[in-house]
Amino acid sequence: MESFKELSWFNKPTVLEQSEHTLKVKTGLKTDFWRGTFYNFWRDNGHFLYRPVEGDFTAEVAVKADFETLYDQAGLMLGLSESSWLKCRIEFTGGETHLCVVATNDNSDWSQMSVIAENGEIRIRLTRHAEAIRVQYFDTQLNDWRSVRLAFLPSTSKIDLGVMCCSPEREEFQVTFENFTVSEPISRDLHG
Repeated sequence: MESFKELSWFNKPTVLEQSEHTLKVKTGLKTDFWRGTFYNFWRDNGHFLYRPVEGDFTAEVAVKADFETLYDQAGLMLGLSESSWLKCRIEFTGGETHLCVVATNDNSDWSQMSVIAENGEIRIRLTRHAEAIRVQYFDTQLNDWRSVRLAFLPSTSKIDLGVMCCSPEREEFQVTFENFTVSEPISRDLHG
């Protein structure tokens, strides 16, 4: 299990608690990571707690929050540069929680899938196989991981990996992250 105390901040939010395996934060005003597409704005002021990682890996984290305002979001993030990154997170949109993935290579895209975040909590998993990024969430009803997206991010020897949160329409969105792990990558078998 990773220690939140050993990671570095990009745009540090208000930290309410930071222990080995639990992180509680409140977001700043109108924070986000987005580049151009559809909305024609560029924001690089979201909160990202990370460390450099080499090679392929699987990362997991449990996210818990009161998702109530449009675009409230929290989850995992990979960063290569200001214009090349991926975030997979729970987001409040359309009046309900969705598992959303934004892959950015100069411009951002956005995919979303409605999910049930029981008591505002869900576990997210991200796996890197070279340039292929696989995003999953744990379905408590099926007691199994469900795939959401297979995305592209350029392959490099090192990439920044960690947890992220944003509140594009407000401030003080409170988020709890627990049990952040980084391990060997899961199997490349997508259909087994």
